[in-house]
Amino acid sequence: IIPARFLLEKSFFFILLPGLQEVVVVIQSQRNSYHARRSEQRKEEILQQAAEEGKGRPVVVLLHELTEYEGDWSILPALPHLFATYGQLASWFIFVEEETRLRLAALLRVLHRYPEHEEWFLGRGLHDDGASIIHHYAFSEDPSSFTYPDPSAGWAVSKPLLKRLAVRLQHESLKSDFTIDLHHEIALYVWEEGNGPKLTAVPEFCSQMRDNCATSFTTFLPDCGEPVPKTDVFVAVKTCHKFHHDRVPVVRATWEKDAGFLEFYSDVSDSSIPTISLGVPNTERGHCGKTFAIMRRFLSGAVPRADWLLIVDDDTLVSLSRLRMLLRCYDSREAVSLGERYGYGLLHKGYSYTTGGGGMVLSRVAVSRLMSSGCSCHSDDAPDDMVIGRCFTSLGVPITHSPLFHQARPDDYSGKLISSQQAISFHKHWNVDPLAVYKHWLKDDLPRDEL
Repeated sequence: IIPARFLLEKSFFFILLPGLQEVVVVIQSQRNSYHARRSEQRKEEILQQAAEEGKGRPVVVLLHELTEYEGDWSILPALPHLFATYGQLASWFIFVEEETRLRLAALLRVLHRYPEHEEWFLGRGLHDDGASIIHHYAFSEDPSSFTYPDPSAGWAVSKPLLKRLAVRLQHESLKSDFTIDLHHEIALYVWEEGNGPKLTAVPEFCSQMRDNCATSFTTFLPDCGEPVPKTDVFVAVKTCHKFHHDRVPVVRATWEKDAGFLEFYSDVSDSSIPTISLGVPNTERGHCGKTFAIMRRFLSGAVPRADWLLIVDDDTLVSLSRLRMLLRCYDSREAVSLGERYGYGLLHKGYSYTTGGGGMVLSRVAVSRLMSSGCSCHSDDAPDDMVIGRCFTSLGVPITHSPLFHQARPDDYSGKLISSQQAISFHKHWNVDPLAVYKHWLKDDLPRDEL
């Protein structure tokens, strides 16, 4: 016989457990029309599932609609607003990608394990396999000692933790002005050099579906139909004379043959490649003058007309077949700036930009708006990607992020993360065999006439 007091206590305990009405789901949405549609579809799916479960209705927030500020994508600037708006009623805040699927009943079972009055940082843990430049070589003596959340699997914070973070963010600056890998940087901010919680690994936060998963993920390379034709993409490769004999041959031996239109732009003309001199001297860094000259040439009648412009460095490796698949999702009639998104000064109303090393993809409309706006380089060696990003921010053109573009080498990323991706690009030949990197990570085995 179970004592009545025990039954009363158990009943009271379950009454206190959070329902879906105490959960805020934040979808990492983007302003581009394709991503806005996908995130709205995901929101509708979550709310429909909640109605079928009958355990309350969660709040579902599309991050790009939270405020007018584009920098909310980096999460930390958005936390004070999230807490001020939803902190009174919510116990948990769940952050997911557009293509992350939730099983709400399983999610509630997970959250029930963690006392909501305590600070919790939950997710699927990733760690660096070696010292990584994109993480500023943090924890280089033991990279596996620090974990950060896999964005595709989703991650969660309890209200007490969110409250403390929101207060901190209103009274202190970040250690770096740059946002590079936001989930690693969020984990560092939460951890606060040991004063805050580390990420708690939750096995039900999954990147691939299993029976007990509360979250799962599909792909960052969606199927939007037939790839755009090769001739829809004009490829501009930035090089210089000193790299004509080591970097250019790598491009020619790997991905050049998949291009419909491709030109090499250098500080000198070399008919053996050939390269085109734009009349801009080579600079050791920045290359803003060269990049703006490329965009002017793209809009001129000097090159075949194409809907899309891809600007890459001569030590960038690219899968053009995958890029063409991805571009089918986007409307070339819109102003689109696509690639790996970084940020500068985002906590203080800064701007975002598509990092140049991973490749910058621009629609013709975006290039036209930029070149007619009067935005320009303050010097030939200014950082081209940051100047373009600042210009697009002033024009209201969103920077659209895809994690399939990579500013660094494969070894600079968590193997657990990139092994599940169909990468589009990697950057740098330093301490790697670029031919081997291309063959392992980017080369498709389909016959070339099918790409």
